[in-house]
Amino acid sequence: MSESLKLENQLCFPLYAAARKVTAKYTPYLKPLGLTYTQYIAMMVLWDKKEASVGELCEKLYLDNGTLTPLLKKLEAEGYVTRTRSEEDERVVKIRLTEKGAALEEKCAHIPAAVGSCIPLDKEKAYFLYTQLYDLLKAI
Repeated sequence: MSESLKLENQLCFPLYAAARKVTAKYTPYLKPLGLTYTQYIAMMVLWDKKEASVGELCEKLYLDNGTLTPLLKKLEAEGYVTRTRSEEDERVVKIRLTEKGAALEEKCAHIPAAVGSCIPLDKEKAYFLYTQLYDLLKAI
């Protein structure tokens, strides 16, 4: 077998497997709230910004429109956000946090620390990994 085709020689595999395992750590905290991980990270952006266009969310979350739109429709159906067309450019859809969506922030405030305590990395290693992953994201 070619060395280049061995799973253990692939950078993509440990990234993929680690991302899946870390994301799965969120499930016990998010499921009772009726949120998926992707909905949760979209809400994190909205808790910070209060409003964003679909394009801005796509860019911030590294997701495409086809992935994000159904997710936002579900958040709207739950009453967490509203979706409206921009008056300046009707092609732009603005996502706004509702009061119910803003209130959800308090229910989620404990999640980062809870999940962080499940990941066996000290602060320095976690920060190093964080910076390396963002460098990789920016490069590709």
